[in-house]
Amino acid sequence: MGTVENTLKCPICQDLFVDPVSLPCAHTFCLTCIRAVWNADVSEDGPFFCPECQIIFPSRVPLEVNTDLQTKVNDQAGDGTATTSQPSGTPGSLATPSPPIGCDHCIETAGSVAVRTCLTCDASLCQAHALLHQQRAALREHTVVDVTGDPMSLKCREHREELKLFCAEDCVPVCCLCVLVGSHKNHRAVQLQEACSDLKNMLETTMSQLLKKKSEAEHAIKDLETLYTQTMDSAADFRERISDKYSRIRAVLDGDERLMMQIVDAEETSAMEWLETQRVAMETLIQEADSLRAQSRQLLQETNSLTFLQRITAQGLGKPLDLPPIQEVDGSLCDPERMRTAERLVDDLSVALSPHFPRMWSNLCSPSLDLETAHPRLEVSQDRKQVFWRRQPPHETKNALTPYDCMYSVSAQEGFTAGRHYWEVIVQDKPYWLIGVTTGPAYKYNRQCREESSLAGVKGDTASWCIYHGDGKYLSCHDTLEKPLSVPGKRLRKLGMLADLQKGELSFYDADTLTLLEGYRVEGTEALYPVLNPCIDVNGGNRQPLRLFCLRDGSDRNVYAEENEG
Repeated sequence: MGTVENTLKCPICQDLFVDPVSLPCAHTFCLTCIRAVWNADVSEDGPFFCPECQIIFPSRVPLEVNTDLQTKVNDQAGDGTATTSQPSGTPGSLATPSPPIGCDHCIETAGSVAVRTCLTCDASLCQAHALLHQQRAALREHTVVDVTGDPMSLKCREHREELKLFCAEDCVPVCCLCVLVGSHKNHRAVQLQEACSDLKNMLETTMSQLLKKKSEAEHAIKDLETLYTQTMDSAADFRERISDKYSRIRAVLDGDERLMMQIVDAEETSAMEWLETQRVAMETLIQEADSLRAQSRQLLQETNSLTFLQRITAQGLGKPLDLPPIQEVDGSLCDPERMRTAERLVDDLSVALSPHFPRMWSNLCSPSLDLETAHPRLEVSQDRKQVFWRRQPPHETKNALTPYDCMYSVSAQEGFTAGRHYWEVIVQDKPYWLIGVTTGPAYKYNRQCREESSLAGVKGDTASWCIYHGDGKYLSCHDTLEKPLSVPGKRLRKLGMLADLQKGELSFYDADTLTLLEGYRVEGTEALYPVLNPCIDVNGGNRQPLRLFCLRDGSDRNVYAEENEG
């Protein structure tokens, strides 16, 4: 066994090889050792020689790590995982890597590489002096660690004492003087080993929680995939049934059929987009959980208590994670109520055709949002159809504003001054939102004063009308008046608004069932601007966007609407 160990030792440092490199003469040395010899004994331009056989080599000698030999060294040391790097280069470029640390006690022997550092003596030790340090009784109580070029990084910079304690209040390693007379006086401090044990237990608990969250997210993804299939099957089924019914009245209702098919297609797209958003959120959560588990696993493998505490503090894992709960997938949010409504409308047409024209959906439009009116904390999508609460930078602090503070809004780019206009906003499962319209003067006032906390321009005056949803409750708001609304059945997934400026009427609908929720008289000549307020984000639970619903291709619908209006 001794012979085998000798073949795995570097002739220079007399220790097991670290990144062994073989010279053209077949002699092998540690990469840092041979570089240290060449740096100390020869000029930058050479000549370069073998310390064993004294053979001189050309000026450029490639140094490539012998991975097979390193693997044998790792196996001999009880570590079957090779951790060698793959540096390669020439001695002419030796300025790039940092030079090895020399032994402070080797005065006569040049090039002795230190392998250990005594924090008590503030000295770097080679293999021989490190062994001597352990054998002398007077030096056995000294703290000896792996070699480091900055011993002060492992000591208290205020008192220059060893870091032997861990301040539980500030979560940092400290020395004894810090606790007695220093900045951590009267703080609760524990031994490093005890702190390591407690934090490792906490990390193990965190890993178990992350594993549980990952499992819940995976189940949620399976539920989302099931809803994908069900939504596609439902859409296909509705398409077939609606097409069959339209075949009996196709002569007069070709345009109306195209409208219904577009509604079904757009509904399917809307549901798929929401499902995909939920899926991406769950996959992101899984990736974050895997990343944190990987970091925790690496930390748990750290054997040096001080290094462990420094790393866990630097990575921000020193405190238990506040993990949000994984919400169950709500299949009702993908209920094909909209497609069922389309089919019901076709049935009604077969009984009494003319009273149902023109369709409200014939006036469907999708206004574009005006970026200039968006509050700085809101983010508008590139197609200007979505708005959501922008993720706050870490340095920003949350204020005490209520979720429906109306200055956090964005208006449409163009207003309505005449005709009939119908638009829908997808809210899905957002717990807080405010949607409505405002007139021209209020729109300009809100645009200029959006940094103030005034509610003018969107809610609280005679120039605005809106519906507010807060955690399952609905309010209609106009002229400082708030009226509770009763929404039949389940909560709204889409809110529809119809502005009939010819009649001076503004109506709010459950866009899935076309059920009227609230109606107002609108008088005057001011333009009406749709306004969307996604409301502030509450602990990540209200980050979902508000989306303007739109059909894929509205050309046929517009012609159809014009014909019916004419």
